Parts: sequence; structure tokens; C-alpha cells
Amino acid sequence: MSRTNLLWLQAGSCSGDTMSLLCADDPSWPELVSQYNLDIIWQPSLSSRPVSALLQDVDAILADEKSLNILCIEGSLALGPNNTGMFDTINNRPKAFMIKELADKADYVVAVGTCSAYGGVPASPPNPTECTGMQSFKGAAKGLLDEHWVSNKGLPVINISGCPVHPNVIIQTITSLLEGYPPELNALNQPKEHYSTMVHQGCTRNEYHEYDIEEDEFGKEGCLFYNLGCQGPYTMATCNSQLWNKQSSKTRAGVPCIGCVSPDFPRNAPLFKTDKVGDIPVSLPLGVSRARYMAYKDLANDAAPVRIIERRVKP
Repeated sequence: MSRTNLLWLQAGSCSGDTMSLLCADDPSWPELVSQYNLDIIWQPSLSSRPVSALLQDVDAILADEKSLNILCIEGSLALGPNNTGMFDTINNRPKAFMIKELADKADYVVAVGTCSAYGGVPASPPNPTECTGMQSFKGAAKGLLDEHWVSNKGLPVINISGCPVHPNVIIQTITSLLEGYPPELNALNQPKEHYSTMVHQGCTRNEYHEYDIEEDEFGKEGCLFYNLGCQGPYTMATCNSQLWNKQSSKTRAGVPCIGCVSPDFPRNAPLFKTDKVGDIPVSLPLGVSRARYMAYKDLANDAAPVRIIERRVKP
């Protein structure tokens, strides 16, 4: 079996996506590497070679002396100060611009995490380091790469966003590339397989939401949308369809979804508060009109089944 070269580089990162990768178990990262005969050129938390060896490989790739099949980027790309990229360097080389050159040599480029996909936390206002994502800044153009850029295999940057990304999403996306079946992408260049179902679907608090039984503090039984800023009703992610550690999710543990896969994450607003006009949230669940929501809300609570009310107040 021929070997597939994969290079994983970190830019402005907390290493959260790498930590998520190491929790993968279906298959695990070592099992994936063995099964597909992967040659990991570099992974910052797993490689034992010195940085000098990495830079030799980078130069070989840029000189077309070594192939690059999959380039995984974790973390925001710092373009500052003044578009020099010198806020984040490797051996005095601007890391962002080195990554840009490598992307042009890759068959596929995968942005692992919201930071590399859209800018994420480091790109939040006032963004002093001039951070951006690989091909997008907060869901718009002005990423490191041009909006019309495509890899050697004809795909834009594949955005597997999340803070961090679920390990299954990382493993399954890379597997699809190794198998020769690149994922179908949505308008945000996310794999549709993992970003087409709302976090709200599969949430154990869904029924409370339907009957307008809402909480105003963490850890209780009811819905977290109306008061606590839960983004589940308009966030497309796998959190309640592929549980974390096959056990739970934020909403199942009583913590609101914070929309961490979204291009505007972290949104420029309180994370655990629902903005309202009067008694109506400013942002409503996807597909729900304001008039219908107002009419529904007036009736839903009174229609709540006794079993739900009793379950909620059960000591």
C-alpha cells in the first residue's frame, strides 16, 4: 500500500482540537494511522522530531520534492502586525504565509476547529493580532486564502469547525479523504454529513422547549433557550447525535449550547443570556416566524402535559 502524507500544523491555537483528536476511539488515531499507512510528517503534540526536521520537510514540499496529500491546520492565522505575519513565527518565518504556500501544494486542506475555519476566539474584537481563518473571516471572505482558492483536488478548505471539534468528525473527515470520497460541503464549506442537523434535535430538553418550560439557571431540567442563551435551535452540529465520550453533551449536562461551530463564534454578546425585545427573543429558532412564535408561546405552557410538569418538579 502506498503511503499517504499528512501534515498537521498549529497556528494560533490552544491545542483543544489535538486533545479532541487523542480522544477518538472509533477508530482511534493510532488505529487510523496504521490502517491507512499514514505518514505523519508532523503533529505538534505527537511528533518527537525537532522543528529543524519539520522545516526540512516543509522546504522539500515547497520544492516539489515531497508530496503533501492532506494538510490539517489547527488555530487562527495571525497576519499582524501590518500583514507581516510576524506575531506567529516558526524559526523566524511567518507561520501564516508558510501555511499559505503549503496549501498550494496540498491535495486537500482541512481547517480543524473554528479558529482555523473562521478565525474563532483569537479573531474576536478588537483582534490585535489580525487573526483570520484559512479561507474565511467570520463566515465572509478575507481569510488567509482567496475565496476562490481550491486545492490540487479541486476543493476549497474543508471546514470542520468546533471549539473543539468532535473527535469523530475529525476522524471521519480524514477517512473520507483517504478513501477517495471527499465530503459534500455546505455553504460554509463544512461537511454536510456533520453539519446539517441542529443541536436542538436530539436534545433531551427538546420537549420542555416545545411546551415553553424554560430555566433561568444552569443544571435544571427545563429548556435553556429562552433565558440562558442556548444556541441549539439554530446551530448545526453533531453534539446530540454523536455524544461526547459516547455519554453526554453540553445541553444534556444542563449547560447551554454556545454555537461554537458557527462562523461568528464567539458572538459579540453575553454567552449565557438571551437577548429579547419584550418577552420575545431577538433570534428565534430556524424557520420560526415571529408572529407564529408569539402565538405559540401564549398557548404552549398551558398545554404542557402533567407528566412533564411533574418530572420537572420532582425532588
